[in-house]
This record gives sequence, C-alpha cells and structure tokens, in this order.
Amino acid sequence: MTIESQLKQLALEAVEALYGEKIDEKLLLVQLTRKDQAGDFTVVVFPLLKVSKKKPEDTGRDIGRYMQDKMSVIDSFQVIKGFLNITLSQSYWLQALNEVNEQASFGYVPVSETSPLMMIEYSSPNTNKPLHLGHIRNNLLGFSLSRIAKANGYRVVKTNIVNDRGIHICKSMLAWQKWGNGATPESTGKKGDHLVGDYYVKFDQEYKKELAALQEKGLSKEEAEKKSALMAEAREMLLKWEAGDDQVVALWKMMNEWVYAGFDVTYKTLGVDFDKIYYESNTYSVGRDLVLAGLEKGLFFKKEDGSVWADLTDKGLDEKLLLRGDGTSVYMTQDIGTARLRFNDFKIDKMVYVVGNEQDYHFKVLSVLLDRLGFEWGKDLVHFSYGMVELPQGKMKSREGTVVDADDLVEEMVNTARDMSKELGKLEGYSDEEAEAVYRMIALGALKYFILKVDPRKTMMFNPAESIDFNGNTGPFVQYTYARIQSIFRKAQEKGMAWKGRTPETVTLSEKENNLVRTLANLPNVVKDAGNSFSPAIIANYVYDLAKEYNQFYHDSPILFEENEALREMRLALCNGVGNTIRKCMWLLGAEVPERM
Repeated sequence: MTIESQLKQLALEAVEALYGEKIDEKLLLVQLTRKDQAGDFTVVVFPLLKVSKKKPEDTGRDIGRYMQDKMSVIDSFQVIKGFLNITLSQSYWLQALNEVNEQASFGYVPVSETSPLMMIEYSSPNTNKPLHLGHIRNNLLGFSLSRIAKANGYRVVKTNIVNDRGIHICKSMLAWQKWGNGATPESTGKKGDHLVGDYYVKFDQEYKKELAALQEKGLSKEEAEKKSALMAEAREMLLKWEAGDDQVVALWKMMNEWVYAGFDVTYKTLGVDFDKIYYESNTYSVGRDLVLAGLEKGLFFKKEDGSVWADLTDKGLDEKLLLRGDGTSVYMTQDIGTARLRFNDFKIDKMVYVVGNEQDYHFKVLSVLLDRLGFEWGKDLVHFSYGMVELPQGKMKSREGTVVDADDLVEEMVNTARDMSKELGKLEGYSDEEAEAVYRMIALGALKYFILKVDPRKTMMFNPAESIDFNGNTGPFVQYTYARIQSIFRKAQEKGMAWKGRTPETVTLSEKENNLVRTLANLPNVVKDAGNSFSPAIIANYVYDLAKEYNQFYHDSPILFEENEALREMRLALCNGVGNTIRKCMWLLGAEVPERM
C-alpha cells in the first residue's frame, strides 16, 4: 500500500473516530503538497466540514493530531485554511530512497499469466503511401501506451491493421500500370512505400487534369466526377480485385510487398513493433458475412440500390452504410470483421484503438454495431482519440504530396543532432561509429519526447529544431541529465569512491534533497495515472520535472567533493535513483538514453 493510501485510510478512520460518521472515500483527497508550502502530503479538509460541523482550521487540526498520534512516520503537520499539510520524518524518506534503489521494478506493477490482457491497435497504414509525420505520432503514442499498460500490470498485445484494399489502393495500382513503365524499387533505387506513394500522387494529378478538361466543356464539378474515365477504371479494378481476377491480384501482391518492405525499415528506425498484424484483405469478408447475417436477422436494412445500412437513430446517431450497392465493403464492415477475428484469436479484456480524432464518430458507430451484433465486448472498446500534427506551414495532404515523410524527418533530426552535438563539443573522444549511434539516439529521443510530451488529445505543432534543443523541456535535456549522472559514477569509480548501494540513516536531507526523494517515490502514482488516463504526456512531464529538479540539486550540492562520507553516499544514492528513474520513464516513452553525451 502506498503512503498516500495509508494516509487516506488513516484520515477516514480519524473522521469516523472524531465525528462519529463514515464518509465515502471519494470525498477525501490526499495529494502531494504544493512546493510553495511546507509539508509532503496534503489532506483537503473542505469536503469534511459537513461532518465535522467545525471551521476548516479546527477540522484540520483535529484530524492532524489524530493522525500524528497513530502514525509514527508523521513528523509534524500544519493547517492552512482548508488544507492539512503533513510532513513525514527524515527516516521515512531515507527508507523510501533505499526502496527506489533496491527494487529494480520500482514503480511498475508485476505482470503474470493471469493478468488482464489489453490489445492496443496502432499504426494502421494504407499500402498506397509511405508513413508520414501523422503516422509517427500514432506509432509513438501506441507503442508508448503499450509499455505504460505493461507497467500497470497488463499483458499486452500490440497489433496493427494494414489497410491493403480499397479504392485508394487501386488508384496507386492503376497509376503504376498506366505510367510506371515497369518501375521497381530496385530499378529506381527508391524504398517501395515511397515508389507506390508517388503513383498515388500521380493518380490525383491526372484525375484533376481530367476533371478540369471536362469542366472546360461545360460540365459541373459533380458531373465531371461522374464522367471521369480514370475513376471508373479504378472502381472497375476494385471490383476485379474482389472477384479474384488473377492479373489484378498479382499486381496488388507485388506492389503491397514493395510497401511492406519499406514499412519494415521505417518501423525499425522508429523502434516500434507489433505482436500481431491483421490485413483488411483478410478481414473485410468476415465483416461482410456478419453484416449479411445481421441483415437476415432484421438488424440492418437494404435500400433499392442493393446497399445495406444500419439505422442507428435510436442511439442518437444516423443511418450508416455497411455494404455498397455493388456488394463491396466499406471501412466499417472491415472493422467489424477485424474485431471478430481478434476476439477469436485472443481473450481480450480491454481493446484500445489508437486512431485520430477525425474518427471519433466512426468508433461510436462501431461500438454500437458490435453490441447490436451480439458481441458483449463492443460497448467496452476504447477509442484513444488523439489530435493531429500540424506544421508551421499548415496541414499535410497525402494526395497532393505535401506530407512530411517519416524517413526524411528522422534523417533530418539525425543531421540536426549531429550538427548541434559537434557545435557544443558533446561527443569529443568518440569514434565515428559510436558518435553516429549517439546522434541517432539523441534524434529519436528528441522526436519521441517532443511528440509525447503534448496532451495526446490536443492538436500539436511540430518544430524539429525546437525539439532537439539541449535546454528546456526536450528529450536531449533529459538524456543529457542521465548521461551526466553516469559520468558522476565513472568519476567516483576512478577516485575509489564507488557507491556502496545503501543510504546511511544518519544523514539529514536538505529541502532540495527531500523534494527529489519525494519526486522519486511518486513514480508508482505517475505510472498509474498515465495508464488510467492513457497519457504518455504524464510520464514525459514527470521526467522533465525530475531532471530539472536534479540539475538544481547538482549545481547546489557537492557530490564527489563532499568530504562527509555519509552525506556523499546519500547524494550518490539520489543520483542512482534519478538515473534509473529517467531510464525507466524514457523506456515508457519508447526512447533510449546514452551513457555519454
């Protein structure tokens, strides 16, 4: 039981003993004391006044005295208006520091074979274009959430659904067929996903030319779209694909393989992976069969053109298309099929979809449809809805080729990290190979931290140069703090001052040292909060605050030059606890920390 839980239980006991009434524990709030006030933990007294029938100050003093009498680690308390600030003893915090250092998995909940299973879907790329900055946010969020879930005691299955079929895929295929002249990744020297993406852009360019020509002849935009021969060919190709046409299927397989090879390189670069990959080409037919079965049961209805719809107006939603008039599937049908396959494959306790907030309505509908089809897990699905990534110059558009390519962005970040590190002289003495590995670590740490530190539900502005600054709320600042700590331990070893591994109980913590220990001891609550909120930003902002607090301590307090051995041991224990906690937090964000910078 955490110290907060112990304090809360004791405060509840105090209320009942003092005022003769039990209260709902939800009414009682115990939190870390604000840093501008004395104390370690604060009991908020205001909600208790109806029971105590006393002034806030008197109620706080009553409860404070009771708690201090019953709990030996409470050193003192102070009441400020409706806040009871409790100060714990030095011995408690020294023991807490030892626990942080002695428990390798401090802050994490252990996972066993009987732990609940959480499946997290992220990435969900289309095989008609390479991954871009928007995909990077999706992948980094999903991967970090998977690690945070694991740290909260879940067994985790990381899954990806590849959008490898549909009209958008046929557009790339048709454009390559018409204008590709047999180009391959080998013949062009391009990654396969980039090559296929070029033809997606090419289709859009030619389609716009065709529409412009038709409109010059007097047709409206809508009439031109209906008359488009190019779009008609793409639709015909989709029908042939669904009918299993040998030539179309062979072309589809060849181009998809190019894309998968390209995706694999990008995923490896980003350091993300998956335990199970599903493909819409396998799931859409399962969804179609479920929809047709639902139609027979009267759950859905058919329109005159043969299309199948769900009437969701009784749920405050609208009518939703499930099958087109020509029998082809839509995204919703595919998602129904994918959900069915997943729950056949795994006994999932919680299903989390990491998908942008433009799909909020889609997942409301999916939840209702799965529930209507009789799948009890439908209403419990979680749509982790995140905001889009924007650039200083505006939004990105794949069809127009104005996206920020993921591979290009990572290389730009590595180049920036290299230039800044050389300018600052950070990696002098490294071999070229060692330095390049650190440049990449810094670049990816900067990218991941900058994206994950933002509240995921908000639209964010990405600025590569700002993200890689070695000062301020950035990944490199946190990484450099870790590297600084490792340097201290190397120097301690050289001086024969190797840390003995435990904090002497004879030392007195300064205010800054006490704050550092308190921050370290709070890691379990931070990890739990991040898991409950599905928010890597909570981890990112915690580790930044920790690094900032440590650097203030480092500048004010001698460590290796401290002559008092017990004090030096305690400060080395603090360094060790901070270093390990930074490494754990950056791991939760999917980032690495270098031993030297």
